[in-house]
Amino acid sequence: MEEKAPSASESPHREIGVPPPPASKRRRNILIGTAVVVVLLLTTVVYYHFFLAPYVSTDDAFIDGYVAMISPRVPGQVLKLVVTDNQQVKAGDVLVELDPSDYATSLNVARADLTAACSQLEEAKAQVRVGEAKVAQAQAAVVAAGAENQRATNDLQRYEAVASRAVSQSAIDQAQAGARSATAELAAARSQVQAAEAGVGLSQAGVETAAAGVQQAKARLAQAELNLSYTKVVAPRDGRVTARTVQLGNNVQPGQMLLTLVPTNMWVVANFKETELNDLRPGQSVELRVDAYPDWKFKGRVDSFQRGTGARFSLLPPENAVGNYVKVVQRVPVKIDFDEPLPADLDIAPGMSVVPTVTVK
Repeated sequence: MEEKAPSASESPHREIGVPPPPASKRRRNILIGTAVVVVLLLTTVVYYHFFLAPYVSTDDAFIDGYVAMISPRVPGQVLKLVVTDNQQVKAGDVLVELDPSDYATSLNVARADLTAACSQLEEAKAQVRVGEAKVAQAQAAVVAAGAENQRATNDLQRYEAVASRAVSQSAIDQAQAGARSATAELAAARSQVQAAEAGVGLSQAGVETAAAGVQQAKARLAQAELNLSYTKVVAPRDGRVTARTVQLGNNVQPGQMLLTLVPTNMWVVANFKETELNDLRPGQSVELRVDAYPDWKFKGRVDSFQRGTGARFSLLPPENAVGNYVKVVQRVPVKIDFDEPLPADLDIAPGMSVVPTVTVK
């Protein structure tokens, strides 16, 4: 038999005997699809508004702290190593002891020098007292010479007032000679007073010189005591011993790093994009998650912003004044303080990765 060709109203792909879907069903499918899209859009908007927009976060953040580099202040050989690796120490605890023999000897020499300087000072003071006694003696001689000069002058005046027939010329000449001699002795006595006073001034200058010598000896003694005390290297603050390089018997020099001391007071340095700084303010609350302890949440606050990007303070700052320039979003370090002390049972140390989330709205 000859097959019947499909009519123009029938689809060539539709199975024979299956009726077309009604128009109401098609409209319902379109409405359902539209509703799903609207719900997804609303969910995205709500999620962004409540869970993304009020927060700013970055994974470019690390624990930081003032790590103290411990080095000796005097040269010497390590006599005793008191601490071990990763040991917790208190401020003032002895970390390393150097051989104190040379510095103890220098201290004894400084003490002897001070004793000698004090003796020289006492000797100079004694010379001043001797000079003052000489001045008093010379002043007494001036008084005696003055009295003798006055007597001789009075005798001469009496002889000259008497008639020449009553006193011989030789007596008058003798009186004149006595007067001149008394005057000369008075002048000599006064000169001796001046010399004695000059000697006292010289002795007083010697006292000042000796006193300066005593002060120098005291300064050398104090320096020797300091050098002896520096043979014990102590911890400047509480912390944990890290990166210890010193060994027993090493000869060390001032400025040579022996170990580092990691303090217990730490904070977070988060490198936010420069485009994110518009919403950041000091004092905003921060939720901190340390990668090493993902189950812990720490609370903190934004403390301050660095005045410059991280690239600007790098070892080799970028030179942007070149022909081929590509703009790169810079990052600015932001300091975040912990609201509470870190738990003692957690080994949180500088350099650990942190993810801070700042509440900006």
